Amino acid sequence: MRAPAGLIWAALVALVAVPLIVAAQSPLLQWREPIYVAAGFAGVIGLVLLPVQALLIAGLVPGVRGRRSHVWIGVALLLAAVVHVAGLWITSPPDVVDVLLLRSPTPFAIWGVAAMWALFAAVLLAAVRRRMGHRAWRAIHVVTTTVIVVGTVVHAVLIEGTMGTMLKGLVGLLALVGLSYAIWRRRNSRTIIRIRIRS
Repeated sequence: MRAPAGLIWAALVALVAVPLIVAAQSPLLQWREPIYVAAGFAGVIGLVLLPVQALLIAGLVPGVRGRRSHVWIGVALLLAAVVHVAGLWITSPPDVVDVLLLRSPTPFAIWGVAAMWALFAAVLLAAVRRRMGHRAWRAIHVVTTTVIVVGTVVHAVLIEGTMGTMLKGLVGLLALVGLSYAIWRRRNSRTIIRIRIRS
C-alpha cells in the first residue's frame, strides 16, 4: 500500500529543509568567511539530494517524471560538488591540493575524492550514453552511482560538520537504503518484463 502523496511530499520537504536549518544554526559557522559557508552548504545540499535522487529514480515521488527530474537532480549534484570544492580551494588551496593528490592525512578526504570523480564520470557517461550499449551503460552507471553515494556518505559522516553526527547518519542511511531499493526495483522490473515477454 502506497503512502498518500501529501505525506510523501511532506517527508521530502523535511528531508531537504531540516538539514539546512540545522546547518544554518551550527556554531561551527560563526566567524567563518562567506565563501567557506557557501562551500559547507553546498556539501550539505549534495548529501541531502542523494536520497531524493534515489526516490525519484525509483518512481516513489508522486506527480514527478522520474527520468527528467533525475537528470536535473544530477546537474544540481554536480553544481553542489563544484561549489563545495571551489569554495574550499579559495579558502585553503594547500589542503585541497593535498586532497586531490591523495596526500591528505585525513581519512574522509579519500572518500570525498572518490565520490567527486565518480560523479564527474557519471556525468560524462550520461553525455555519451547513446554511443554506448544500453546494458553496458546501465552497469557502469550503477557502479559510479554506488561510489558516489557510499563515498559521499562516508565522507560526510567522518567530518565534524554543521549537520551533527546523528542527522548526517540518518540522511546517509536514507541515501544508502534509497540507492539499494532503486537498484533492486530496476532489476526486479526488468525481470518481470522478461517473464511477461517469454510467457
